[in-house]
Amino acid sequence: MSIFEYLFGVNYKTGSEDIFQSFKLPKIFAVVTQETIPCLRDDGTLGEKIICKNEYGERIDCPINGDGGDNEDFSFPGNEMAPPYYADLGKKANDVFSKGYHFGVFKLDLKTKSESGVEFSSGITSNQESGKVFGSLSSKYAVKDYGLTFTEKWNTDNTLATDITIQDKIAAGLKVTLEGTFAPQTGSKTGKLKTSFANETVAVNTNLDLDMAGPIVDVAAVLKYQGWLAGANTQFDTQKGKFSKNNFAFGYQTNDFALHTNVDNGKNFGGSIYQKVSDKIDCGVSMRWTAGSADTLFGVGAKFALDADASLHAKVNNKSLIGLGYQQKLRPGVTLTLSAAIDGQNFNAGGHKVGVAFELEP
Repeated sequence: MSIFEYLFGVNYKTGSEDIFQSFKLPKIFAVVTQETIPCLRDDGTLGEKIICKNEYGERIDCPINGDGGDNEDFSFPGNEMAPPYYADLGKKANDVFSKGYHFGVFKLDLKTKSESGVEFSSGITSNQESGKVFGSLSSKYAVKDYGLTFTEKWNTDNTLATDITIQDKIAAGLKVTLEGTFAPQTGSKTGKLKTSFANETVAVNTNLDLDMAGPIVDVAAVLKYQGWLAGANTQFDTQKGKFSKNNFAFGYQTNDFALHTNVDNGKNFGGSIYQKVSDKIDCGVSMRWTAGSADTLFGVGAKFALDADASLHAKVNNKSLIGLGYQQKLRPGVTLTLSAAIDGQNFNAGGHKVGVAFELEP
């Protein structure tokens, strides 16, 4: 596929007359729109599905392009999923560099679900360098009829956290979460009110720090048009009366290609490229630079799927730091991850790190 097909979704070898002649109704298109609505999966959890409507707002079967049937008569203005939230811009490339690696730790994660529908997650991490062992436990219960989700968390730092979330009940696409934490030993308490809204064109999320001395308001928005993405993120400290964050991002994203650039506070610049080369190979490129510094961090990473249950991960940057990972699904619900970080500039000096992680879930 050429770069023109990536950026514009058009095969430059096909003439306009050939395009129109490929439809049964020349130059006349039936308008079909898509919507994402909440639904219940077979296991009882809350999910989402796509529905299609005609120009009169009536629900119809979604067209399937390329099946050779009557559905090929439809075109899709706005036939795209909702844009990612600002924090998820560049996520595809970031996953290539972060997933499949656990340097310098021994980690065990366990997930299970009770018959009543309560989900339990626990994890323990041992840091080889500091010797510190960190553990966490959380439970999650969903009241599907009311769109509510309750989450309780505890960790070995003796911090308790409670999250209450309501989704798609106040308005379609709107999610509201109230978070609270409490540390019994110190008496420290925090609270946050989070909201997020997404449709086919825009994704907006806000975080309000419930600090009576002066809350911090964080707002981010991402606009999407034909695969192009433009986002902004700002944070205002009401106690100090100033903006503490002004970030901007721009990119382009399809199912198998993603380009992302960002500027944070006018001095930190970054960019990434993600390419799904084939069903087995994912590649990523990442770059970071700070104004006033001659030091640029550049990295290349890749993931190679050996089969449905095993994958290899590798990455390297311009400082000769090499990361290697191997992930194997031993059996359904049991995944083993082995990883190693190698300092190529000081290979004989040591300081290399290894990591082992087990993930268990039903």
